[in-house]
Amino acid sequence: MIRSMTGYGRGCRQKDGISYEVEIRSVNNRFLDITVRLPGGWVSLEERIKREIQSLVRRGRVDVFVQVRTDQLPGRNVTINWEVAEAVIRAAREMKERFALDGSLSVSDLFHVPEVVGVEEVPLDPESCGDPLLEAVRLACINLVEMRRKEGKALAEDLIARTEALRKRLIEIRERAPRVVEDYRRRLEARLKEWMDGVSLDENRLMMEAAVHAERSDIEEELTRLDSHVSQFRQLLSSDEPVGRRLDFLLQEMNREINTIGSKANDGLISLCVVDCKSELEKMREQVQNIE
Repeated sequence: MIRSMTGYGRGCRQKDGISYEVEIRSVNNRFLDITVRLPGGWVSLEERIKREIQSLVRRGRVDVFVQVRTDQLPGRNVTINWEVAEAVIRAAREMKERFALDGSLSVSDLFHVPEVVGVEEVPLDPESCGDPLLEAVRLACINLVEMRRKEGKALAEDLIARTEALRKRLIEIRERAPRVVEDYRRRLEARLKEWMDGVSLDENRLMMEAAVHAERSDIEEELTRLDSHVSQFRQLLSSDEPVGRRLDFLLQEMNREINTIGSKANDGLISLCVVDCKSELEKMREQVQNIE
């Protein structure tokens, strides 16, 4: 069954006290365009996330939002600036000698001197967290695809109903087409009688004119192609492959054929059917723009 390009999916995974939350939103787009928003320092996982999504999604604009949370206290690295520590110790000795001071400099004193001791938080390593994060991405993507599939089913049902309405109009056009030639022949005969005012008509000439008009207004080929396009369109609606562009192409072809029918038929009733067909095709095209 066809899939919509609009959808939403969410996935969560927890491992070693770390929570991975992924949200994916998608809308219609001509191609597949993936944007990933990761926490700072996690950009190295962007390509792996994109490949995971590309394995399940073929078309649409996809926005991915990733959050990583942990309830653990962050690790810390303690660093000592030995150059600064040595400079402080030398300065303390010089001050003691120069001013005859008592006392000694302790380790505790050094720890309170700015820039001697530094404490840095150790961030999470993205590479070591890659597997659980990708599991969350895949779960979110599966949920996204499921929503796109459900909406695609609704789109398919609507489009099938519209193809039925289109077929009914084509049947009406096909039934009306033979009468158009006969109506033209009668109008032509009446007009000629009026002009010739009692003079006998050349029946052969009348039949020839009617035949020329019939050839010019023949729409059987267009109707046959339209029937074929509608059948192909309905078959594609049951496909599991991305068919949005093919559906759009068929709609363009159907619109071209119906325009030709309208210009060739030169009949009021057929013109009304053509207007209805074009209206249905326009509504179908709006729906198809959102099919993957």
